[in-house]
Amino acid sequence: MAQEKKGLIARMLEGKERSEEYARSTLPTNRWQLFWDIFKGNFGKIFKVNFLILLFFIPAIAIIVIFTLLGQTNGVLFPFGANLGVGYPAQPNLEGLSQSLTLQSDLYMYGAFILASFIAAIGLAGGMYVIRNMVWTEGIFVANDFWRGVKLNFWNALQAAIFFCVVMLLGKFLINTAELTLAVQSVSKGQRIWFKISEAFSVIMMVLAALMSLWMIALGVNYKQGFWTLIKNSFLMSIGMLPQSIFFAALALLPFAIFLLSDMMPLFLLLGILFVAVFAFAYLLLVWLDFAQWAFDKFINPKIEGAKVGRGLYNKDGSSALEANDSAAAMEYKRAILAAGKSKLVSRPIKPIDDSLQVY
Repeated sequence: MAQEKKGLIARMLEGKERSEEYARSTLPTNRWQLFWDIFKGNFGKIFKVNFLILLFFIPAIAIIVIFTLLGQTNGVLFPFGANLGVGYPAQPNLEGLSQSLTLQSDLYMYGAFILASFIAAIGLAGGMYVIRNMVWTEGIFVANDFWRGVKLNFWNALQAAIFFCVVMLLGKFLINTAELTLAVQSVSKGQRIWFKISEAFSVIMMVLAALMSLWMIALGVNYKQGFWTLIKNSFLMSIGMLPQSIFFAALALLPFAIFLLSDMMPLFLLLGILFVAVFAFAYLLLVWLDFAQWAFDKFINPKIEGAKVGRGLYNKDGSSALEANDSAAAMEYKRAILAAGKSKLVSRPIKPIDDSLQVY
């Protein structure tokens, strides 16, 4: 049956918000649009997720604050400027004192981080599950999905956190040991070069471990894998997509980078605290998991039988690997049409009653 053409007055009275073409045009067709659509349209949920994650990261944050204050206190108490003629009496045997204190402090700090990881992994597991569902444009209930994510992903989150902390501990130990050796011993020019090379290698190892930890989070929340398989796949993704991984990791860490400017102006410290309290953790997971989903759709999901490609996206040309009736974006499109009637029921996310469903 031919569809009746609406007149100008009817279209003006109806408004574009109730037009199918308008509702379809508002759906995200790429990952950049999806990120912005989630961030601006679900900011209340992002704040709630961030708050839950923050609660379990309090011990780790407390460790950072305590050891930062300890380092500042050491700078005041110990006469590191004794031989510079700035007011301290002459003190013997100060060579290597600063490096020795740094070595000891970092060992204690990263060792404490390993213990705090067991608590932080609870927040990380719940948060990454909720954000993953947001990227899939599934209806979510923050509290319920958070604890379900803890149940499903705690070990994956703990493995990623401990892996990162252990590598950071080893890397900082090697760097501090090299600095201490250079400070207290007379070494040749060739030996000094090798020590500097070892420090550079340690930094590269720490950066790679950070990228691998992020990939372990993304792989762990999307696929069921053993620990060593997770390590191998995260290494392959980090090396195979190194430029993209570095770019999106830096983009995800922007709210935390504000703290690096706090020495220049105290305002940046206040902004950093505000960002962490409001959205920083959830933003990090959203940026990274959105990027990771693009990578999985490009390299992994098309090769897995039954895996869905393009979850959360609407393809205007209909070229998606999903059937229209099965895609999350198509369901979101239908919900947008219904929500145009301003019904409170249909405008709220409705989750299927199937708690036994496995998403891996």
